[in-house]
Amino acid sequence: MNAYDYDLFVIGGGSGGVRASRMAAAAGARVAIAEEHAFGGTCVIRGCIPKKLFVYASHYMEDFEDAGGFGWTVPRPKFDWNVLVANKNKEIGRLEGLYRENVSKAGVEIVMERAEFADPHTILLKKSGRTVTAKHILIATGGRPSRNTGDCSGAEHAITSNEAFYLDKLPRRVMVAGGGYIAVEFANIFHGLGAEVTLVYRRDKILRGFDEDMRDCLTEAMTKKGIRIVTNRVFKRLDKRGDELFALTDHGEMLEADAVMLAIGRVPNTDGLGLDKAGVEIGERGEVKVDDFSKSNVDHIYAIGDVTDRIQLTPVAIHEAMAFVKTVFEGKPTPVDHRLVPSAVFSQPEIGTVGLTEAAALAAGHSIDVYTSRFRPLKHTLSGRQERSFFKMIVDAVTGQVLGCHIFGADAAEMIQVVAVAMKMGATKADFDATVALHPSAAEELVTMRSKSYSKAPAH
Repeated sequence: MNAYDYDLFVIGGGSGGVRASRMAAAAGARVAIAEEHAFGGTCVIRGCIPKKLFVYASHYMEDFEDAGGFGWTVPRPKFDWNVLVANKNKEIGRLEGLYRENVSKAGVEIVMERAEFADPHTILLKKSGRTVTAKHILIATGGRPSRNTGDCSGAEHAITSNEAFYLDKLPRRVMVAGGGYIAVEFANIFHGLGAEVTLVYRRDKILRGFDEDMRDCLTEAMTKKGIRIVTNRVFKRLDKRGDELFALTDHGEMLEADAVMLAIGRVPNTDGLGLDKAGVEIGERGEVKVDDFSKSNVDHIYAIGDVTDRIQLTPVAIHEAMAFVKTVFEGKPTPVDHRLVPSAVFSQPEIGTVGLTEAAALAAGHSIDVYTSRFRPLKHTLSGRQERSFFKMIVDAVTGQVLGCHIFGADAAEMIQVVAVAMKMGATKADFDATVALHPSAAEELVTMRSKSYSKAPAH
């Protein structure tokens, strides 16, 4: 007789939890997974997938404008927000069904209830009131948009990315609070769909943590498109009068909008999980503290994905899930590898980045050679658009190894994924130089930047 009901109980049906449950079941474990809302988590339901669909929609305004330079006469286009939302909902429903179906096919028991800890090995299912036990428990509850606006009153009148996907109508004027990639992406989405957009950020420059050149390029591009960027500001008060919102900043300005979106970060979903009953240690932001193997301070309790507040990206959660299963159920202790994780900002144009920024490379003690290329994409020689792309490669001056690559331009995300493979294999600048260019393409710049733009040594 088994001492526990399950070998593994997973709390959270997002991408990480689903992958872990399926792989553990494939390894022969008795697995159950609890999800209180819908399968797919933030990424599928209210994150990456619907966001990218909205990004696609927001590109068409410029595509219609660009068509004239190529001989196309396009009637004045008309956008229908409700059609976009309905089609998005249909696709999200389809994907959620696939996630659920794949979990079931793997032999995992699905529990559509909220799950909380009753003790280190016991899970309480809130809806039914029953309890189950598990030898191992995996916390994969993800995160949620933060509403912590400090001392700003009236913040309840604002929306977050969660609500932005389900608005009844497209606001005519949108104010976005924040300067990270979610704020930047939604500012571009709303602008591309025809709204008047103001982005308000508490620091001096958007996209903190990204390479400085990428930050400058996007700031310039957004400003030229007509997106107003207001920096070094925070909201002190939000007032709702009828259908309008009035935001008072700490500089005494009163900004008006039809919708205010908070994109000021995300926080781990650990509230009410009963982690104290299980003895699980959490950090200052509520994140589950884990080691390199995603194990908490309790030997049989693990956590992956955004709830650990490490790298908040879906593929990272999936990678952590696979490492967890190898470690616990396949007898192959596998630490999580967070090196050289590519990421993208789906702005207009996009940013794709992998590896170290220039500042991080110098801070790590590298002497660096920097190669850059700024150019007008071939498409825009006929479209007439004055948009420019910027490529940047950071190379160790001693070994020649590529330490970082940063791309600003159309399809940057597609290009950076392949660059990440080369960098993971330890590619040097000479390896890129030895590769024949594919012409005409923007990506050929990656293998034709032969002259150093400048060199820098770390400060001592």
